[in-house]
Amino acid sequence: MLIHGRLFKPLLALAVPLLAALAPALSSCAEPATVIPAPKTDEPAATSAASETAVLAGGCFWGVQAVFQHTKGVRQAVSGYAGGSKATAEYETVGSGRTGHAESVQITFDPRQISYGRILQIYFSVAHDPTQLNRQGPDVGTQYRSAIFVMDEQQRRIAQQYVAQLDQAGVFQRPIATKIEPYSGFYPAEAYHQDFAALNPNNPYIAFNDLPKIENLKRVYPDLYSATPVLVRSEHASSH
Repeated sequence: MLIHGRLFKPLLALAVPLLAALAPALSSCAEPATVIPAPKTDEPAATSAASETAVLAGGCFWGVQAVFQHTKGVRQAVSGYAGGSKATAEYETVGSGRTGHAESVQITFDPRQISYGRILQIYFSVAHDPTQLNRQGPDVGTQYRSAIFVMDEQQRRIAQQYVAQLDQAGVFQRPIATKIEPYSGFYPAEAYHQDFAALNPNNPYIAFNDLPKIENLKRVYPDLYSATPVLVRSEHASSH
């Protein structure tokens, strides 16, 4: 969500009290999740302790981060930028839509508890609408594109075959617009973006767009839902 300071703040001051009061009702109007099959191609089951990383873009990173912070097996989900250079990895600059960056989330997970394929299943069905091209809900621009930044050939193969599987099955009303792009770096977003949904559940944008995603995760994937989110701030606190 792009924040335009001078124009946005006066409107926000008027709107927040009213919309915050409506937050419970807004969150109950849950966006319909799309129930999709698990990927036919996935990574082998892990048998030893390890961590894997997925970098996914699906519109405003607040909601994508929130979904994966509530996913069992996820150790950390960090909001940030991927697809562009380090020099332009800054919120207002990325908001121009001319940096190549997409608002993204870096997901560190335990492959013994959840596979890369299952991460993608949640991503496609709950975290965002993969059929929207260069936008997601109210947010428009290439910085809000649907993209999977693949780390290696195995991730590329799983992602490509899953997109083909879902398109062939016709589970969405429109073709999947998700781009599969090579990973070239991830740059964490500013501190005020981290854990935004968890810390601001009554924010009107969060209540309307993102809380329903968490509810959909709980409803569609109860075996993978964790009531307690894994927060970036708690990870930082425990490391000091």
